[in-house]
Amino acid sequence: MKKNMTKTTKNNFTTYAMVIVIFIVVQTLSSTGNLSNLLKGLLVPLCVYTIASLSLNLVVGFSGELSLGHAGFMCLGAYSSALFSNVVRDAIPSVPRLIIAILIGAAVAGVFGALIGIPVLRLRGDYLAIVTLAFGEIIKNLINILYVGIDENGLHVAASSAGLKMAAGGKQIMKGALGISGTGTIYKDIKGQFFLIGIILILITLFIVQNLVNSRSGRAIMAARDNRIAAESIGINVTKYKLLAFTVSAALAGVAGVLYAHNLSMLKVSIFDYNMSIMILVYVVLGGIGNLRGSIIATIILYALPELLRGFSTYRMLIYAIVLIAMMLFNWAPAARTWKSRMVEKFKGNKPKKEAA
Repeated sequence: MKKNMTKTTKNNFTTYAMVIVIFIVVQTLSSTGNLSNLLKGLLVPLCVYTIASLSLNLVVGFSGELSLGHAGFMCLGAYSSALFSNVVRDAIPSVPRLIIAILIGAAVAGVFGALIGIPVLRLRGDYLAIVTLAFGEIIKNLINILYVGIDENGLHVAASSAGLKMAAGGKQIMKGALGISGTGTIYKDIKGQFFLIGIILILITLFIVQNLVNSRSGRAIMAARDNRIAAESIGINVTKYKLLAFTVSAALAGVAGVLYAHNLSMLKVSIFDYNMSIMILVYVVLGGIGNLRGSIIATIILYALPELLRGFSTYRMLIYAIVLIAMMLFNWAPAARTWKSRMVEKFKGNKPKKEAA
């Protein structure tokens, strides 16, 4: 048991070290002027999608459920935090305001995750995927018709612009399909530190996910994933533990939404569509289901690659498709997995086990 705990701790710290090394390399390149403006613009979105893919891996990889509503939870975190930041922008200093905004985004997304998860997680397979997809679309369409303003009398909410009645001097914050404007300027004094904040949030996400997975609750979640009937037979409340994983995943997706919202000058609900959920799922699958380090690497490669290949406009998507296929084969083909196992054993100094004749 002690040996297994030591191995787990070592693996966890290896993952933290990988993130920190990436940060140091990027900061070194940036300070020496070797990082292009294009790559600088990709840094914060990379942090956003890394957090999103790590959180989704908790549901898809460790809980064994297929969720297609991750963009919906990001949307909830983004809009709730942006609304808060706009309301108190002059009342609270930037750093504590951003911390509170992150907590609000996580809380709102987590609460909705729990509310949705209670009925939804009794479903399985394709049915669960369809319901979570529908949830994402419902959230998007509800926010799309929401108008919020603030005046001396407080907040006002309406389902149309004409229905929003405010006193003279009032300010409209949410404008339905037009979203929330000016969110990116609220934190202009710390905007240059958003990449560092993103790295810190990735490390916190890793800490939460890894500690949950390696806890007693995490073992119950994976037991329910591997054999639901056997887990129930020994007294594991399958729905309870799947709901725990789903709620934590939703809350962390809300954190990704907060960072995403405050990095944009204009926040629109149309960004958080079905394609975003599928894109995050692709990062999880190609990085390796249940493999947190793989999710980080896949997100970096697959998000940055199309942008870096814009100069090859004719062949950009062809190269991207080839990389997708290559990553899928490398991660899932039996021969590739056997070769990787042999390389790991060789790297550790162990002799590869001979297959029985």
